[in-house]
Amino acid sequence: MKDYDVIVVGSGAGAIIVEQALIHDLKVALVDKGPLGGTCLNVGCIPSKILIFPADRIVEIREAAKLGVHAEIKEVDFKTIMERMRRIVQGSQNHIREGIEYVKELDFYGGIGFFVDDYTLEVGGEKIKGKKIFIVSGARPLIPPIKGIENVDYLTNESVLELNQKPKSIIIIGGGYIAVEYGHFFEAMGTEVTILQRAPRLVKNEEPEISDLLKNEMEKRMEISTNTEALEVKKDGEVYKIIAKNKKTGKDKEFSAERILVTAGRKSNADLLKVENSGIETDNKGYIKTNDYLETSKENIWALGDALGKKMYRHSANREASLVWHNSMHRERNRMDFSKVPHAVFSYPQIASVGLREKEAKKAFDILVGKAKYSEVAKGEAMMDEESFGKIIVEKNSGKILGFHIIGPYAPILIQEVINAMTTEGTVRALINGMHIHPAMPEVIQTTIQNLQEPQ
Repeated sequence: MKDYDVIVVGSGAGAIIVEQALIHDLKVALVDKGPLGGTCLNVGCIPSKILIFPADRIVEIREAAKLGVHAEIKEVDFKTIMERMRRIVQGSQNHIREGIEYVKELDFYGGIGFFVDDYTLEVGGEKIKGKKIFIVSGARPLIPPIKGIENVDYLTNESVLELNQKPKSIIIIGGGYIAVEYGHFFEAMGTEVTILQRAPRLVKNEEPEISDLLKNEMEKRMEISTNTEALEVKKDGEVYKIIAKNKKTGKDKEFSAERILVTAGRKSNADLLKVENSGIETDNKGYIKTNDYLETSKENIWALGDALGKKMYRHSANREASLVWHNSMHRERNRMDFSKVPHAVFSYPQIASVGLREKEAKKAFDILVGKAKYSEVAKGEAMMDEESFGKIIVEKNSGKILGFHIIGPYAPILIQEVINAMTTEGTVRALINGMHIHPAMPEVIQTTIQNLQEPQ
C-alpha cells in the first residue's frame, strides 16, 4: 500500500488542489473515474454552452423582424454543431491527460476509488492511504422512480451530448435549469419540445416573477406543463409515451415524442466512494456533510463542489477548492460563504441571480425592493425589450445589497458588477457611485436602485 501526503478524488476543481500540493512538494495522488476534467468540462457547463450559443443566434434572427430586419434561416446543421462541441471537449480532455503524464511527481489512479478503511482508498485493486484527503467526486443524474423508465432508452444531460441526429420531438422531464437550457437548444434546432415540470413553476428556485416571465416566453416556442408529474413511460412503435398526472386536477394526460430527456436533478457520488468506511457522514440525500470550513466529520478529510449538494456550479467549486487548501494548511481557517455564490441560467431569456430572494430576505430584514425593466433605459428601448427586468433587494437602513435578480439578454454579464459590490463594500453606494456608460445596459442596475420602495 502506498502512502501519500495528499489524495484528491476528482479531476474537476480537484485539479486546483493537486496543483497547490505539488507546488508545496508534497507526495500527491489523483483518483478519477473519468472522464478527466469533471462534470463541467465533460457533461455540464462547457458542452451545453457551446450548444446554446448557436441556439441563441437562431432565436435572435427569428426575433429580428421587430427591429425591421427580415432574415431567413436556411439550414441548421445539427450534426456539425454537435461535432464541434465534442471536438472542443475532447481537446480539453487531451490537454489534461498530457499534463498528468508530464508531471512525474503526480501518481494518477484511473477508475472508481472507494474507501476501505480510515484514510484508505482502493482503486483498481490497489490500496492507497493519505494524510489529507480531498473529496471532489461530483454528482450524477438522478433518475426518478417512474414506472417503466428502466425499460426505455432515455437521455440524460450526459448521454444527450452523444446525439448525431436531431430528434423530431422530445419530452423533457424536469423543469430546472438543465431542462430549460436544453428546451431552448432543441427548439432552436427545430425539435418539437415538451417540458413536464412537477413543481408549480419552472426554475422554482428563482424569484416567482422571473419564473413566470421565463415560462411565458418559452411557451411561445414549446409546450410547458407545470404541476405535472410523470407516472409511467413506455415505448409504442417509434415513439415514447408518457402518462402524467396534473397535480392540481388529479387528471392524467398522455404525451408522446421520439425521445425523452430526464433532467430531474442530481444524485451524490458519495455512495460510489463508500465514504462511511472512513467515518464520513452524509445527509439524507447522500451528500457529504461538512462544517463551515468544508471539513468532513473525519479530521483532515475535506469535501467540496457537487459532492456537497449545495451550490453546484464550477465557479463555486473553484472558490471552495482554494478555501479548503488554505484551511488544510493553516490554523487560521476561513468559512465558505455560500450566500453570495452567483449563478446563471442560459435559457432564452437568460437569468442571473445572486444573494437572497425577496421572500427569504423579508424573514430576516427590513427591506426595500427595486425593479427596473430594460425598456426604462435608453439601450433597452433601442433593443425593443419590453419584458426583461432587474430586481434588487436591499436592507432598508444600511443600504446593504441582499440580493439581485435579472432576466433578459446579457443577464450573466450585467450582474457581475453587483457580485463585485456585494463582495467589497456591499451596499448600493458601490453601484451608484460608479459612472455608468450611457447609453448601455448596465444603466438598468442603477435604475433598479432609483426605483427602491417598500415591498408590496
